[in-house]
Amino acid sequence: MHLLQISMTQKCEMKLLGATGSVFVTRAKFVLKLKSIEYEYIEEDLCNKSELLLTSNPVLQRVPVLFHANEPPIAESLAIIEYLDEIQPDVHPLLPSDPSERAQCRVLAYTFDTMMKEFMLTDDKERREHLKEVVIKGFMMLEQVFNKLSKGKAFFGGDDIGYLDIVVGCFLGWFKFYEIVFNFKVIEEARNPRLAQWGKRMWSHEVARSVIPSQEIHMNFLNMLRGLPK
Repeated sequence: MHLLQISMTQKCEMKLLGATGSVFVTRAKFVLKLKSIEYEYIEEDLCNKSELLLTSNPVLQRVPVLFHANEPPIAESLAIIEYLDEIQPDVHPLLPSDPSERAQCRVLAYTFDTMMKEFMLTDDKERREHLKEVVIKGFMMLEQVFNKLSKGKAFFGGDDIGYLDIVVGCFLGWFKFYEIVFNFKVIEEARNPRLAQWGKRMWSHEVARSVIPSQEIHMNFLNMLRGLPK
């Protein structure tokens, strides 16, 4: 691993191993750009996993993985977001300063990911219909969370994009894809009025426009994931 770390730092001290189309990789890209952190991006072929991925994330064998200088690799998007926030605390801080609100954000992010991963990957029609109801209820709850955390402002983070804005917002491109393919609106203005307006603000943000992939890329990535061995 030591030789791997040396080779990883020859050109740029921050490197991101990812796969285009992954919302979890998009999260890491979003934070790196939001905090103006220079990095080198390495595209991973998940159908033919590289030695770099297998050695840096041997248990889960998935992206993203962040490499920073001679530190151990960091896997999982939520951990990467928090790490980047901690090493650049004065540049666009993401988590709330209040410990209770920080804990709430972490729990909500984990819950959101658990719900959306199953929803995204199921190819069973009956299960998908059930999960639609779960997602609808989940986003009605998220509407209430937004009202509380935003304190009447534009984003979960208040006046500007914060931790939960990135966690949820990087799924917006995928939501559009699902609306087209399955005729299901994850965020519906009638039941999620504040989130619907929030989504428009997220789409208009320059970082979101630059890092969130197209619907076609999301579709290709999802089809690839479903074709991988379970």
